[in-house]
Amino acid sequence: MTLAASYKLVRRRTEDICSHLQTEDYVVQPMGDVSPPKWHIGHTTWFFETFILKPYVMGYQEYDPNYNYVFNSYYETVGARVIRTDRGNLSRPTVLDVYRYREYVDNAIFEFLRHEPSAEITELFILGLNHEEQHQELLYYDIKYILGHNPLFPAYNPAYSSPKIEGAPGFVSMAEGIYEIGHQGKDFCFDNELNRHKVYLNAYEISSSLVTNAEYLEFMNSGGYQDFRHWHAEAWDWVKKNEVTAPLYWHNIDGQWFVYTFRGLEPLHLHDSVGHVSYYEAYAYASWKGMRLPTEFEWEAAATQFNWGKSWEWTESAYLPYAGFNKAPGAIGEYNGKFMVNQKVLRGASEATSPGHSRTTYRNFFHPNLRWHFTGIRLAR
Repeated sequence: MTLAASYKLVRRRTEDICSHLQTEDYVVQPMGDVSPPKWHIGHTTWFFETFILKPYVMGYQEYDPNYNYVFNSYYETVGARVIRTDRGNLSRPTVLDVYRYREYVDNAIFEFLRHEPSAEITELFILGLNHEEQHQELLYYDIKYILGHNPLFPAYNPAYSSPKIEGAPGFVSMAEGIYEIGHQGKDFCFDNELNRHKVYLNAYEISSSLVTNAEYLEFMNSGGYQDFRHWHAEAWDWVKKNEVTAPLYWHNIDGQWFVYTFRGLEPLHLHDSVGHVSYYEAYAYASWKGMRLPTEFEWEAAATQFNWGKSWEWTESAYLPYAGFNKAPGAIGEYNGKFMVNQKVLRGASEATSPGHSRTTYRNFFHPNLRWHFTGIRLAR
């Protein structure tokens, strides 16, 4: 597929995700970690304007100089930016303005791609496509949080179908030994998946399936959220401060559990895998079961032997660089490396992950208290 065709496909998918929204949905920011959909539309456009068009197109006319301040996310090299928690205050530019900006940049990109770019620019362009695919997943997170915190629990898409990824009960046994970890080959990966290296693992077992809602309810009904013994001290403070008693989007109505989905509020499906839990909750559940979470290396070594992809899976690993990791020069070097502190690694993918964007070496990462992303629990022992 040509770069132009890939670009068109990725950009169209972003707009398809937003096609179920009303104008008012585009501007809401119910918490600091959520960005309004309008901002995602603008930011993914800004990325191509800033890193492709402005440096490589002679005489390119920037759409609006203010947009660098509005849609820069965290790139210190590029300049000042709106504070993340203030993105919901941006009633202007309007949704219509942002889509006009997107069209303007798209037209310039297609004109630019009439001539084959250099290998260096092509590599940067492919990073931009993968960057937008990451934001497509974030869009799903943020849209669900926005609508799931609307008191009316409106459906995002009544026809939305959540994938069923089954796993046979039981555990996969893995022998002790040396395993190779990290990306290999010439296809795209992010820099945090490099360099491929060997790790020694003791013998272990890892669950063939994710923890279900029914299994997690047993933990809740046994007083799991009230028993400090299963929680880290920081996690226990989080539970008490935030009065956490269930996963995100669960609601007990007249003694029955309901869960908010993209189709709206529904009775809890007991056999579905539990979702939207923090690392704190995943760790506490594993402790209650007398087990633990796998390390990211244990997960990757065994990943071909179980089904995955419905929810990102918390691991016991801190988000750290592999040996030999090097940040790229300039703004692109800020993409992953600067976040390698105080975060946990998640492995796998989720139902919101863009097609073809998941692989066994992908390293997602979030702070341990967060749970608005699509997360699940796989046990190890």
